[in-house]
Amino acid sequence: MTRLLLASACASAVILLPMAGAHAQTDTVLVPADDASGGATDQGASSTSNAALAEDDKQAPIPFEGGQLTITQQEEDGERVLAFDGKQLASNYDVFFDRIVEVGGVKVALVDVGDGGNQCGPAKVIVWKPEGGTIQSTTVEQDECGAPPAAVSDAAIYFVPYLLPGASKPALQWSPTGGLSTSGSLTYMPEPGTDWKDVDPSKYDNIIDAFHNEAVYWQAETLLGKDMPDMATSLLVGGGTEKTASGAFYASGCVPHDCGGNDGFMAVDPASHKLYFARRGDNGEPNTWPPVKTWPTDVKEAMDKAQGTAN
Repeated sequence: MTRLLLASACASAVILLPMAGAHAQTDTVLVPADDASGGATDQGASSTSNAALAEDDKQAPIPFEGGQLTITQQEEDGERVLAFDGKQLASNYDVFFDRIVEVGGVKVALVDVGDGGNQCGPAKVIVWKPEGGTIQSTTVEQDECGAPPAAVSDAAIYFVPYLLPGASKPALQWSPTGGLSTSGSLTYMPEPGTDWKDVDPSKYDNIIDAFHNEAVYWQAETLLGKDMPDMATSLLVGGGTEKTASGAFYASGCVPHDCGGNDGFMAVDPASHKLYFARRGDNGEPNTWPPVKTWPTDVKEAMDKAQGTAN
């Protein structure tokens, strides 16, 4: 019987950090070339620095189970290819070796494979060699937006998903004998006992963090219903908050890999205990909760400016 695991909002926030950190490690900073008027000596030094960085980006073969795991790139802007002794296992624009672990007495290589882009982390490719068998691989990914962070135990690797408000997702586990399976179900929960007086936008990295507050969460659920996960998704790619003249704070955002599509807007008025949401529909016009005609003027103006509308 599938177990139901209740994940608090705080736990969800912690899960996000390793993903962001892992993605940040793939970024390469190139040293800019000096001004052309600086002479051949300066240009040569700069070229050497860039060449050294490019060389560092190449990953050396990794000894594994009597062979070698390699990550190669045939073209400068082409995909990288993960292979074992020449046999291709996976390919994409970002391919980076993670680590080798032991699970159930079997050596297992973990490799991050993704297409880059904003917010979505890489999928996790698991490579292993069963006793007396040949190299095997499987890919773990959830919602086409990377793999949940991996936690390794002696018997299995567990993948615990990052949850958006209103969402439930399976927690996965993998072992050499059992393969990939569902170990339980996680459901997003706000922090119990929090209220409007606890709302503090100065502590938010993204306005989605406001859903950690129990009062905000339950009012959002009343307004949005089944649309709450989609609304939160439309805010994923976004920054900090701004404030209106009346004291409400707000932010806009967009869906990973689809900025300019179903962009979102959220405003919170802690003093009046009110929430306002807008999400651009497929026809380009925003859907609003509650109806936009009930919104305060300054909040509506902030939404119009953020989404480029004038309703």
